[in-house]
Amino acid sequence: MLRWLLRGAGALLLIAIAVVHAKLWFDGYRTISVIGPMFVLNAVLAVLLAFAVVLAPLRYLALVALAGAALAAGTAAGLLLTTRITVFGFTETLHAQYAVLSLVLEGAATVVLLVLAWVSFRRLQTPRSRSAAIPRARTPH
Repeated sequence: MLRWLLRGAGALLLIAIAVVHAKLWFDGYRTISVIGPMFVLNAVLAVLLAFAVVLAPLRYLALVALAGAALAAGTAAGLLLTTRITVFGFTETLHAQYAVLSLVLEGAATVVLLVLAWVSFRRLQTPRSRSAAIPRARTPH
């Protein structure tokens, strides 16, 4: 149950990140050299990873969740970096439209997806044999 809750939350957060980046791209970031295409790439990857988080079989879920967390964390890092230095001729400010929302979504996605990766990895490490699920009769002393 927890894993499905985390899958849903992680996927929704990735979709929200995609929506923010697509909106910004349509609102004018598409005219920014290098940064514009990166916004489109971010949106596409976030959507693909959202679907992967929901659809991945358990054996790949930890890896997919880590990929989603890496995208979210990397996006947040990119935004924060561009507020400090010029990257590809572009400098951002946290006063820009959706900047703070973007950081909140990316931070939340990173945390949720890292927890999902941990829960999924732990599940794979826990052996579940059929005999372990069958209660054993007690033997008299």
